[in-house]
Amino acid sequence: MKKMQDILAAIPSFQGLSENQLNEIKKIVVNRHYTKGELIFSEGDHGDGFYVVAGGMIKIFKMSIEGKEHIMRIVGPGESFGQVSVYAGRTFPAGAQAIAKSHLLFLPRSTFVGLITQNPSLALSMLASLSMRLREFTVHVERLALKEVPGRLAAYLIHLVDEQANEPELVSLNISKVQLASLLGTTPETLSRILSRMADSGLIEVKKRDIRIRDHSGLEELAEYGKHIDLS
Repeated sequence: MKKMQDILAAIPSFQGLSENQLNEIKKIVVNRHYTKGELIFSEGDHGDGFYVVAGGMIKIFKMSIEGKEHIMRIVGPGESFGQVSVYAGRTFPAGAQAIAKSHLLFLPRSTFVGLITQNPSLALSMLASLSMRLREFTVHVERLALKEVPGRLAAYLIHLVDEQANEPELVSLNISKVQLASLLGTTPETLSRILSRMADSGLIEVKKRDIRIRDHSGLEELAEYGKHIDLS
């Protein structure tokens, strides 16, 4: 496992900080471990700090009035979540749950605010990180509102191609199809049908959780315009 210092240094919010500043952050970190399926916090819980994923995977989700879960974001190693509580001091706007055995670094709001006061550069880094999260959220909402499900799925697969440093044009789904369907705002049945249609159209090749991109330009067209002649 990576050393705490290395984990903290790799976090976007903390990049560019001096070794002394990272050491100060390291002093207030609380290690927390969660089993798969364990709830970290619920929507509406008091925001007493934020988290960084040292290992494992977390889903950020909201529940509808009807009790339907919608996944807003999947958080992996090196990523942080719950930062809104640091600045607003309010309740968490969504819930968080481990979808794999996870090791989290918890940074209490009370002590972290003191560090921000002493280190303006840290506050600016946190604001930059929050701005990036806001942009991601805006893109997510835009996809749900303006694109059909095939376009949303195509955009997600292109995102995985850019994110994963595997064999070119080969991606692996790191979440279940049920979770992916929730993330894309659809049902598992619809997702399976669209994957099959995309495979039949020659855009992709599916082998369990591995997906090979066969026609990248066609996939980009589908992601951009939300439709494809063979999927209509």
